[in-house]
Amino acid sequence: MKFKSLLALALVVAVPALACAKKPKKVEEAPAQEAAAVVEEEPTITEECVINVSLFHESVKNKMYADAYGPWWEVYTTCPNANKSIYSDGAKIVDALYHAATDEAEKARLANLAVEMQDKRIRFFGNDPKYPKAYILGEKGLAYDEFFGEAKLAEARECLRQSVEGMGVNSKIMVLVKLVDVSYALYKQDPDGKAEQFIADYELASNLLGEQAKTPSNKNAEVAGKQKDYVDNIFAISGAADCEKLDAIYAAAVKENLSNIDMLQKIAKLYKRVHCTESEVYFAACEAAHKLQPTQESAAGCASLAAKKGDYEAAIKYYDQAIKFAMIEDELEDVADYQYNAAVYCFANLKKYAEARKYALASIQTLTGMGITKGQGRSYLIIGMCYAATRLYGNDPKGAILNKTVYWAAVDKFVKAKQVDPSVEAAANDYISSYSKYYPTKEERFDLPGEFSGSTYFVGGWIGETTTIR
Repeated sequence: MKFKSLLALALVVAVPALACAKKPKKVEEAPAQEAAAVVEEEPTITEECVINVSLFHESVKNKMYADAYGPWWEVYTTCPNANKSIYSDGAKIVDALYHAATDEAEKARLANLAVEMQDKRIRFFGNDPKYPKAYILGEKGLAYDEFFGEAKLAEARECLRQSVEGMGVNSKIMVLVKLVDVSYALYKQDPDGKAEQFIADYELASNLLGEQAKTPSNKNAEVAGKQKDYVDNIFAISGAADCEKLDAIYAAAVKENLSNIDMLQKIAKLYKRVHCTESEVYFAACEAAHKLQPTQESAAGCASLAAKKGDYEAAIKYYDQAIKFAMIEDELEDVADYQYNAAVYCFANLKKYAEARKYALASIQTLTGMGITKGQGRSYLIIGMCYAATRLYGNDPKGAILNKTVYWAAVDKFVKAKQVDPSVEAAANDYISSYSKYYPTKEERFDLPGEFSGSTYFVGGWIGETTTIR
């Protein structure tokens, strides 16, 4: 009676889904003229298995891994299909014993066991809806990486890649990160032979981490964002992000995929991410992609290409398209960048100062809405330079004096720039020092008392701002 009570308790605590023991599959006799088919029997889940599952699970909960090993090993070797905890708990047991072991032969046995365990898990639980084969392959890849290091990099990478391809956005964060780490290690061993593989692995992992980071319902979104920063940094310092190296890999791919929108967009995004947006390969990919299916990336690429050709009007039109796409996709930092770029072209190349201010103010407003001050300073500098370049009045003696009032308004913007964004302080101070020399002098203001009464002055024309007389 005592044994039956213990068994009932074990069934409830450890494996409530097991209502009865599984029986071996019956092997039917093959026809006489054919060889008998070999049918592998399912291990029988005995009462002892159920009890041992409860025993090792309790020990693992209390971090008594040495005590857990005995009953765990018994279940693992006799009824490995009894419960998924054999593998989740087993990984903890093997890891703890491996790091506690001093005998090299024992460490080697445990290392091999850590990998073998995942193969067995795939056999018996590979169809699990929550942790399917693809998920388990990720665990196998992590085991290869932890227990074998550089000795099994290729095996680790293969398992991790298959896992990520199978799990997609539901991939384990550590699996995504390790895919990049392992692929980077392989790339360092063979930079020429493994560059394309490393770039592909990085792209896949970085994109999925980005998706996870932007999913509000994902409780690990913040962690995913930080890990994306990590893999992006790995790629940036790897040398694989060298623009010439990317051109060597993707030049032919663009020519061969001029009607393949997915490939063209993928290449354009990669080039943008690693700041290779002056490359002819990038331009070719963007131009071809924009003809097939306009997107933020293709529009921005076409804007850069138009500017390179000196067609700044077209460049601004493309930036307007990129801004619309980026707003739809809620990529507001990109929106602010495109607005600023359009402002620069309007100011420096087209001399359309009112248009330049419009784009610069829009960029400031976008960043303000995001709670970001860095980046606003550059737009205030552009506005200040637009003011300083403007001549609102005639060339007669009075007009010559009044034209100098724009420098007061310009310096106001330079001061504002460094106030909101300390990163532009040095540039702002240079502009202040340069343009303050051209203020209307006291003598000039004395000659026009009707214009300069009081402490403020309204700068008219398209500027239309009140500034302080100084």
